Order: sequence, then C-alpha cells, then structure tokens
Amino acid sequence: MTTHHTPSRNAQPGHETPGTYPLSTPFALKRSTTAHRALLLGMAMGGMLVAAPSAIAQSTSEQSAQTPASLPQVTVQDKMTSPAAPYAGGQVTSGGRVGFLGDKDFMETPFNTISYTDKFVEDRQAQTISEVISATDPTVFSNGASGAWSEAYSIRGFTSNTYDMTFGGLYGMAPYYRTTPEMYGRIEVLKGPSALLNGMPPGGSVGGSVNLVPKRAGDEPLTRFTATYMSDSQLGGHIDVGRRFGENKQFGIRFNGAYRNGDGAVNDQEKRVTLASVGLDWRSDRARISADIYSSDDRVHGVTRGINLAPGVGVPKPPTADTLLNPDWSTVHNKDKAVMVRGEFDLSDQLMAYAAYGVSDTDYKYNGAMTAQVLNANGDFRTSIGQLAFDQKKHSGEIGLKGKMQTGSVKHQWSLNATHYSHKQNDYGRRTVPGADWATNIYNPVWGAAAEFVAPHIAHTEVRLASYGLANTMSFAEDSVQLTLGVRQQQVVSDTYSVTSGARTARYDQRATSPAAALLVKATEHVSVYANYIEGLSQGATAPMTAANAGEVFAPYKSKQKELGVKLDLGGFANTFSIFEITRPSSYTDPVTNIYSFGGEQRNRGVEWGFFGAPLNGVRLMGGIAYTAPKLTQTAGGVNQGKNATGVPKLQAKLGAEWDVPVVQGLTLTGNVTAASKQYISADNQLWAPGRTIYDIGARYATKVAERPVTLRATVNNVTNKSYWGMPLLSSLALGAPRTVLVSASVDF
Repeated sequence: MTTHHTPSRNAQPGHETPGTYPLSTPFALKRSTTAHRALLLGMAMGGMLVAAPSAIAQSTSEQSAQTPASLPQVTVQDKMTSPAAPYAGGQVTSGGRVGFLGDKDFMETPFNTISYTDKFVEDRQAQTISEVISATDPTVFSNGASGAWSEAYSIRGFTSNTYDMTFGGLYGMAPYYRTTPEMYGRIEVLKGPSALLNGMPPGGSVGGSVNLVPKRAGDEPLTRFTATYMSDSQLGGHIDVGRRFGENKQFGIRFNGAYRNGDGAVNDQEKRVTLASVGLDWRSDRARISADIYSSDDRVHGVTRGINLAPGVGVPKPPTADTLLNPDWSTVHNKDKAVMVRGEFDLSDQLMAYAAYGVSDTDYKYNGAMTAQVLNANGDFRTSIGQLAFDQKKHSGEIGLKGKMQTGSVKHQWSLNATHYSHKQNDYGRRTVPGADWATNIYNPVWGAAAEFVAPHIAHTEVRLASYGLANTMSFAEDSVQLTLGVRQQQVVSDTYSVTSGARTARYDQRATSPAAALLVKATEHVSVYANYIEGLSQGATAPMTAANAGEVFAPYKSKQKELGVKLDLGGFANTFSIFEITRPSSYTDPVTNIYSFGGEQRNRGVEWGFFGAPLNGVRLMGGIAYTAPKLTQTAGGVNQGKNATGVPKLQAKLGAEWDVPVVQGLTLTGNVTAASKQYISADNQLWAPGRTIYDIGARYATKVAERPVTLRATVNNVTNKSYWGMPLLSSLALGAPRTVLVSASVDF
C-alpha cells in the first residue's frame, strides 16, 4: 500500500505559486518515512506544532491500539513539493533559487536564504524591494529614508547595490536604482558572496544577493484590481491578470500594470510610478519556454539626498520627520525597460539543458543637491547643487547543463554553466552649478529657484563580465550528508573612452578563480547543520561623481565568507541560527579632502537568529536578532585601524506578527517592530547616528462582496512619528520616513 501526502510545512498543499521558477524541478529528492511519521505530518498540516515527545508517544500508542497487530509497517514515498510552494503562513516559500544550482528546499540549502511570496508583498503594501527584504530580516539594514535617489540597504553589514539584483537569474535586467515589486512572484535573498552561484555582480555586492522571480500565470484564471492610497495624497492602482490556454494549459500569460502618483508623507515630496509588464510561458512534459517584457518609470520630486557635517560639528538633533532636506524642486527620474527569454529542455530524466538571454536600457536623470554640509550646532547648512545623468545599455545571458548520476552509493547533482554580462554607459553632468549654492537651516529650510538642467557629456565606459562555473553536490548516507564543491573562472574587462575623440584612454583586464565548498548534514528530519566557504569576485569600484577623484577606477577585488549554521524546521515554524565572517577590501570618501580611496580590509563577523512561519493556529511570526561586528582590520597607514566601519548597526532586532481574530472571521491584526543600535558615520567613530525603535501597526479584512473576494488593508508605519537619522548612500545623515498611512482594497473578478 502506498500513501501520498504533502509535507506539513507547506501552507497550501498542492498550491503552485504564480512566481514558480523554473516551471519544474527535475531534481526533486524523495523522502521515506513510516506511517506514524506521516500521521504526525498530517496533523501539522492542520496548523499544529510538532508534538512534544510525550504527545508523540501517546499518539503512537493510540494508533497502535486501533490497528490490528498483523498490519505490516507502511512505507510512504513522496516527492518533495516544489521549493516555490508557500511555507506555513504563506509569507515565505519552502525554498528558492540558489544560483546555477537551481531551486532548492531551504532545509537542503547549505546557505542562509529566504524567499518572500507576492502575498507577503501585497499584505505589507510594499512599494520598493527594500521595504520587503528589510521589514523582518535582522541581517538586512535600511536607513528608512523616503524618496531617496536610490533604494539603499545592506546585508550582513555590507552595502548591496540595487543594480546587482538579478531578475530571473540574470544581472542587469531589473530596474537600476528603484524597483516597484508588483511584477514579481518571489523576492529571494541569499546571504553572503555569490560569485560561484551567480557570477560576478556588476556593482560589487558581497554581503548578499537578491533575485527577483517574475510572475507566471497559475492554473486558475486571475483578474485582480487593487486600489491604493498613501498619505498625504498619493493615489494609485494595480491590475494583475493571469490566464492559461490550451488543452493542457500549456500556454500562459501574466500581465501586471501599476500606477501611483501624488504627495507623500514628507513635505513637498511627490512620487510617481508607472509599470507595465508581461510574462509569457509555454510548458510541455520536457520543455519550458518563457519571456518577460516590462517598462518602468519612476520619478520623485523633492528628493531625499542626505547631508554631511563640517569638521568639528556634532550630530544635530533631527528636525521633524516630515522635513525635506533637499530643494523642493529637486528631481530624480529613472526609466527602465527590458526583454528576457529563457528556455529549458529535459534531455532525459537525468539531464536538463537551459539558456537565457536579456537586453535592457536604463535612463537616469538627477537635478538637486550634490552635497549639503551642516556648518554649526544651530543647524545652518550650505547646499551645493549638482546635475547628473546617464544612459546604460545592458546585455546578459547564461547557458548551462544540470544533471544527476550515481556512482556506487554516492549520488551526484552537478551543474555547469557560462554567464555573460556587458554594458555601455554614457555619463553626463556637472558636480557644481554656478550661482546655485545657498545657505539655509535644517529646522526651517528655505529653497531658491530651480537650476536649469545642463549636463555635458563627461564619460563613456564599457564593461564586460564573463565566467564559467562547475559545481557538484554529492549525497551520502541516503542523502543525510551532502557535500557541494564548486569553482568559477571569471574575467572582467573595463574600457574608458574619450568623449571628444572616442579613443580608448584606459583598460583593465583581470581574471580570477573563485572556489566554494559547502557541507550540509541532516541530523534529523527536522534539523540540518551546514557550513560553507565561498569566495566572491567584484568589479573594481569607481569613485562616485561626488568625489574629488570622480571616475577613478580600481582593480577587481575578492571577498571571502566562512559560515556555520543550524536550521530547525518544526513543520509549521522554522528557525535558522548562523555565525559568519566576511572579509573584503574597504572603501571610504574622506570628509575633508573628498577623495575616494579603495584598499585596506573590512572584516564583518556576526551571529544571527531568524525565524518564520505559524507557531500557533492563526498566528504568524517573522523576525530575528542579528549582531554584526564590522571592523576595519587593515587601513592606509594604520589610521582608524580596529575601528568599526561606518553605516552598520552592530545590533538589529525585528519582529513581524499577524493574528487572525477568532471572533471576526477574515479579520487579521498586524504589527511590526524594528530596533537598530547606533551607526557610526565617521571613520574615527567619534560621530554616530543614534539607534532607534520603529513601530508599525495594521489590519486587513478578507470578505466577499457580490460573491467576489475582497481584501481591505490598512497600515500605519512609524506610528509614533519618530524623527531619526539613518546613514544614506554617499553622505552621512538622512531623515527616516515619518508616520505614513497606507490603505488598499483588492477585488478579484
């Protein structure tokens, strides 16, 4: 007798999320268990926690009393559900994409990963990727600023560049500086360097990587409209339509369109977002083909840029949270569009071939404060206006094979792939605008007239990244021990050209090999222990336009991570404990000379505890605690050696909670708490932004109106309207977002 069941940690048995990618997982593992264990898993499916040992014994004895003695032991064989299936609570999935290793269950992954569902995004009413990944993960830090020129977040204490996000596994295809999340089915975070898994990130991120998984049409038709409101007067809407066609529903189309426009909670700050995306796919027993097309337009008037401090000036008390510290006429405009195609073919039950390719364009324009410096304790500050623009054309692709085989008692899952990324970029602008500087005060800012945008062509660069990777996961002792070994050979070529003659003025061409090793031991069905060593390779940093040595390019650099962790899966509630060390060359812009330098070494050591799932019926929890010690272990001349790196809180604690109110069917109360310790803003650690604790509260109500599902949501972020400083990109201090009200209503047609 054979019995089939779905593991209890999946919130929706048999459900395939719209963002499932790839469309099939040909290397799913098989799990063997006894009938007694199957009974326990079935109980957990009903929302119960794994029973205590005494309860297990009682359950076993009760079943034995009801079972004839002659009944033989039943062995259950079931194919593990897709890692894209929601975990208990539906906020995250049971796994996700691990680079070219493919989709893996999180208990089978020897790295610290988490994958957020589109349901989590919708319920949080998130408008950026930062708002998703920093909400409950204590290893992700965001300065909290609203309407900045770029999203900004760090993972494990290292800044992660937005243009290092992968879209469907490809670099360069996601929007460059800010991404609205409506077109994604999953948002995946992998912590630590990922050169082996994904290839070299174009922007040099080493603390972690983010992969955006495009939505796909589900088997059931979907037509959903969501109306949105954000204080003070921003209105918008989102339409999500999915259909499958054909006798076997082999053809799918998913359309997402979003529009938001109006004033935000910060005074004189207006935001406008326009998005249109189409995801197409075709699937058969052995082949899968998909295509994604999108156009995104993101504009902010009244940009949050950030301020610096003059020598000898301490950190001032923050002004009211809704103050804009940049000219109210300042603007940043991001336009992105891309086309991607992907194909997969199962050559046999043991071998799959795949290829993907994409092209994208980015146009960026900024007009506003380039630098702003507080001059005294009274909050007087001087603003210098600058203007920047660039256009970038990108090509990205990968091709590879995945296979499985067995040698004796050892199983192998191997992956081989090649990646390519290139871009051509033209830069325009000027760091200062004659006659446009003036002084005002942070507590009562008054702005002058708008500066006419004049942006001469100042630079042309071309970059090409290529790599070849090979990895093999060997499974021993009936899959309870898994050893992954891999290596990636990488090349980076960067050329700089004269904007007048077109002649090449500089080139560097570097190659490096990045190895990785990871061990996972499944101590029990519910406990996995893992360790990994992985190296990253990053394109050499370029001095920003705000620096005195703007445009100076530095050589590629390596980073290294060592990590040890334990994962505990209780069926409906999961925990991950890990310790890590990451080392990488460090960079710093001197606040006096304004010279950007690159060299030395920063070493981040940390301890993390994260959790997610439904520990009780009707209760969902996500969050954790992380301690990170970011030390400058090597510096030029030993200056500031041993000090803490800037912009990184040593301690973060986060908790997101949801409670389904028993007496009101469909009503859920929500809350979120984020606590962060101080962040140093000067390399000598004499200046810092104080720590803060931010509270969010909300509720949602799911019901039916005229037999149509309707969900109403309301959230108040920073409910106490706390004023606080965070450290933004390229400057020392920026105001966090004030109290913000978000309301939405979704209806399915």
